[in-house]
Amino acid sequence: MKKFIVIFLGILVLLLGTAVAIPFLFKDKIIARVNQELDQAFNAKIFYDPDQISLSLFRNFPAVSAGLGDFGIVGLEPFENDTLVHADELSLDFNLRSILFDDYPTLTGLHLNGGDLYLKVLEDGRANYDITKESTSTEPEVASNFKLGVDMIEINNVNLIYDDRSLKFVMALAEIEAKGSGEFTMDVYDLPLQLKATIVDLNYDGVHYLSNKKFRGETLLQVDLEQMKFTLAESKFGINEFLFDLNGIIGLPEEGIALDLTFGTEQTDFKNILSLVPGIYTESFSSINTTGTLSFGGFVKGLYGEDTYPAFDVNLEVKDGMFQYPDLPLPVKDINLSFQAKNESSQIENTSVTLPIFSMNVGSNPLSGDFKLANLRDYDLEGKLNGRLNLKELTAVFPIEKTQLAGILDFNASAKGRYDSTLKVLPSMDIRLNLENGFIQNTDYPVPLERLHAKATILNQKGTMQDFLMDISSFGFDLEGEKIEGNLKISDFEALNWNGAVNGGVDLKKLTAIFPIADTQLEGLIKADLQSSGSYADVEKERYDRLQASGTMDIRDLFFSSTEYPQGVRILEAHGDFNPQRANLTQFRSQLGKSPLEATGFLSNYMDYLLSDKGVLKGQLALKSTRFDVNEWMSSSDASTDSTELEVIPLPENIDFSMSMVADEVIYENLNLKEVSGNMILRNGVLSFSETGMKTLDGRIKLNGNYDPRNLAAPLFDFTMDISELSIAKAFQSLETVKAFAPIASEITGKVSTNISFSGLLSQNMMPVLSSIDVQGILKVAEAALKDSKILSEITSLTRLKDANLIQLRNLSIPIVIEDGRIEVKPFDLKLWDYETNIQGTAGFDGSINYLLNMQVPAGQFGAQANSILSTLSGTETNASTLIPLAINLSGTYNQPKISLAGGNSIETLLTNALKSRFDSEKQNLQAKATEEFQAAQDSIKQEIKLKAELAQDSVKKELEKKVNQSAGKAVDEAKTLLKGLILKPKAKPDTTKVNN
Repeated sequence: MKKFIVIFLGILVLLLGTAVAIPFLFKDKIIARVNQELDQAFNAKIFYDPDQISLSLFRNFPAVSAGLGDFGIVGLEPFENDTLVHADELSLDFNLRSILFDDYPTLTGLHLNGGDLYLKVLEDGRANYDITKESTSTEPEVASNFKLGVDMIEINNVNLIYDDRSLKFVMALAEIEAKGSGEFTMDVYDLPLQLKATIVDLNYDGVHYLSNKKFRGETLLQVDLEQMKFTLAESKFGINEFLFDLNGIIGLPEEGIALDLTFGTEQTDFKNILSLVPGIYTESFSSINTTGTLSFGGFVKGLYGEDTYPAFDVNLEVKDGMFQYPDLPLPVKDINLSFQAKNESSQIENTSVTLPIFSMNVGSNPLSGDFKLANLRDYDLEGKLNGRLNLKELTAVFPIEKTQLAGILDFNASAKGRYDSTLKVLPSMDIRLNLENGFIQNTDYPVPLERLHAKATILNQKGTMQDFLMDISSFGFDLEGEKIEGNLKISDFEALNWNGAVNGGVDLKKLTAIFPIADTQLEGLIKADLQSSGSYADVEKERYDRLQASGTMDIRDLFFSSTEYPQGVRILEAHGDFNPQRANLTQFRSQLGKSPLEATGFLSNYMDYLLSDKGVLKGQLALKSTRFDVNEWMSSSDASTDSTELEVIPLPENIDFSMSMVADEVIYENLNLKEVSGNMILRNGVLSFSETGMKTLDGRIKLNGNYDPRNLAAPLFDFTMDISELSIAKAFQSLETVKAFAPIASEITGKVSTNISFSGLLSQNMMPVLSSIDVQGILKVAEAALKDSKILSEITSLTRLKDANLIQLRNLSIPIVIEDGRIEVKPFDLKLWDYETNIQGTAGFDGSINYLLNMQVPAGQFGAQANSILSTLSGTETNASTLIPLAINLSGTYNQPKISLAGGNSIETLLTNALKSRFDSEKQNLQAKATEEFQAAQDSIKQEIKLKAELAQDSVKKELEKKVNQSAGKAVDEAKTLLKGLILKPKAKPDTTKVNN
């Protein structure tokens, strides 16, 4: 017996050792095959961490499992910035027998563990998940040796965002758990499927329909890939506690989606539908006491396409419903509801909605009503809603923390008829609302909002536009001694006659303590006495003299700050008054961050601007500051970054506004601007600057020009600038453009003056596109010096000229042009080291240079080598004063210059040939040839720069498209924010009160 046990244990150890060893013995074979097949199958970038490859025979025995850690798929253009799949681990199961005995392993299972999926469909229908390769070969396809026998797909703890921009639909799911098994390699098979997830957000056309709901489901999906039909059978689904069946067929023909589905619930407990109500399904939901019955059902049948909709019928009924929170004294009871939405055609306009029964008692307060809408074409409707709410009882019915309420709200509303703006028809209406003795108090702030009152009536007995009347006869409240009172009356829905007034004051700090604004500080006193009356018909016909608007507004000690504007805005004192013709700002003292600012001005034509689409707002504003720090308003509120990237600022075309500014000092980036003054005019969407001047960099700058962003893809600027006595060294230290185009300025002492015009394109971050800049002007240098420059030392080393390490420049006028991002110096003459010199060339914003210096240098200046050559030329007419034509090429960069003699001659050869020459024409020919060769090189550079400029402008357009794409992805950003907030919090039952619906 003992021997048998030893043999048995030995065999067991051998089997276990073999099981452990098999995966590693065939590791290279499995991984190589995975790499090969992934590359052959997908048009995408696929990555995984080689250090996180695991193999196991025990994980899914009898299959061998290969795990790829940090696995991901990134699409190609235009999805190169979107990660389609990122998984903590992708696990693939392979048939053990195929590994041991076949040439190629058979894939039998796929498991996705932890990670994110981002499915994206563009407006034109292109999808980032369409990454499978299509064969372009005309040769008969050779079947892959890689065998697929997948019978299991499993997903664990994965998040999903589906972003379909063609449908304006975004869905975000979190914590997805899914499992499916079937014969995936067949065209027709059954797929038992289980699914759990949290619906983080369901957004269609900007409307959030579902948020933070638990979803679970189980179905037998019958797959028919030949006919592209998918049948749901034996299906059970649930959202929160609401369980329902969904059975039928989903077909995918080319023209749309064919639906034939029925749905309903076998449950009769009212509590299940209650779980879908936002704010109800919290951690304490299970302890809520409920009674009542529920029935729900319907169907969807037909084709959903671009212009067609399936027929549908949805029914919901609640009888004798009741719920009560366990710690609150009063219930919501006698809830009765009957609802139907129906459409028997393929046109969505034929949808009808009926709500024949709606009633409940909120504590002791009854609410009841009904509603019927015949269709979505002419909106033939009938309905009513009546009730009374004792607001104090609401806190005894619903858990409202830290808040006390009081007051009586009565409302009675009825409407019947059609709404048709073309035929000028309105339903007859009788709507009356009355709030008395309202009271709100938050325990975090002891001062209450008291004597809240409002009385409103909306009447239309004849069902015509002209018979419409909305009369808010009074509204107001008291806040610790400050009162607001007002009224408003609107009559004739077509002419829109109005008459209203508001009077009183409010302490914003007290008001926001009662109604807090997240991440915002707001305080200050506002007092207003405003009256207005008129008619929109008069506005349309520009009869502004018939409009009345007058009053005053005073602001004192107002302070505002938020996460977007942490610097804070403080209005110390402001006073405005207005009449129908204009609004006047007679006093305005403020502190914008650390910058004091005063202003006066006026607005005219504001009634036309506010009330019509074509109105042009006109006005003037005068600003004054002792010190304004622009940098403070360019800094980011995000501590992780140093500055916020600017964006192209669009300008309205319906504003005609002029502004003057005087500032003793303005701080902008690393520039300190003194005595700043100027005028700006915004007209037709273009911002113009005139007589703008400032002192800076030891000189003075005057500026005139325009900023034109009417084409947001290619915003333009066009300026003229007059600069006098500017420090060359300080300009290099402070101005990025000087650093780019003329880094040699860092080594020059002296001052420069210029009068130039420059224009070009701005990129999407409001910085000039250097390759687009066009500049023309004259650069004037009264006196400057360049000493010990690397360029000078290179010239000295090549030419062996004496005293060439210092250049003194006086009274220079240098014509310059910048085109396609390259500065071009037109030919000009000067004395260089007392030698007659002609200079021309170009420099790029990348620091590259290409200059030609044509010099006339006396032979004696070349030192001993010239004297040695002269001594061998006895009998010639040459001597030490003979002018030697010297052509020098400067290329490379300022930091790494390349100095050479034109034609590549050595200085000895050049001197010998020049001294032997007896005729000036030969000297001129030498430099003419050098100039011709130089111009050919310049033309080549310009052509290359032009191509780069075109590419740069294309990148500007692509950047704008990226911005537009980001705007279109706003709903996705919202979904990601909600998703992040959900998955970072501890696992718990869902609480819809923490999700902004």
